[in-house]
Amino acid sequence: MSTREETKNLAETPTLFGEIRQPKEGYLAIPEVSSETRNYIPIALLSPDTIATNKLYTMSGADLYDFGVMTSLMHMTWIRAVAGRLESRYQYSAGIVYNNFPWPEKPTDAQKKAVGDAAQEVLDTRAKYPSATLADLYDPNTMPADLLKAHKALDKAVDACYDKKLFKSEPERLEFLFELYKGISTKSAQK
Repeated sequence: MSTREETKNLAETPTLFGEIRQPKEGYLAIPEVSSETRNYIPIALLSPDTIATNKLYTMSGADLYDFGVMTSLMHMTWIRAVAGRLESRYQYSAGIVYNNFPWPEKPTDAQKKAVGDAAQEVLDTRAKYPSATLADLYDPNTMPADLLKAHKALDKAVDACYDKKLFKSEPERLEFLFELYKGISTKSAQK
């Protein structure tokens, strides 16, 4: 028997979920597990009337900038390097992936707007395919060319929030992210 008072109170209504974590505002829905073959994890911006299951991480109050950074190649590079695996599929986590991801430190308002505009273009392009699921749209063999083009534009906008240089390869991008992470963690340790 539990000694936790809240648990005892919840036992009085056994047909209801004990902890309802459904966001009360718009949110990002990040799948807990996603195919390793995808160039981008299919993250969605959802309204609170869409119920999030236990297989989603949610980010309440997210805006187009947040969506843009989270669905960018920069974030995917981080995911590929640090996420756990379920067999070979990416297993996203709040503790390892999200909490340690080095977000742009000081993006300007213009940079944030550019990311938001590019993110909206990704969403608008997805909307052109109403009968396709996100799994269809993000399958590397069936991803529409215009959606890939929209993501490439988003990647450039997100990269500009970090550094003005172009990354020549994913290892170079990952090295950059780990240097940022090292700097952030060093600052945290010194506080």
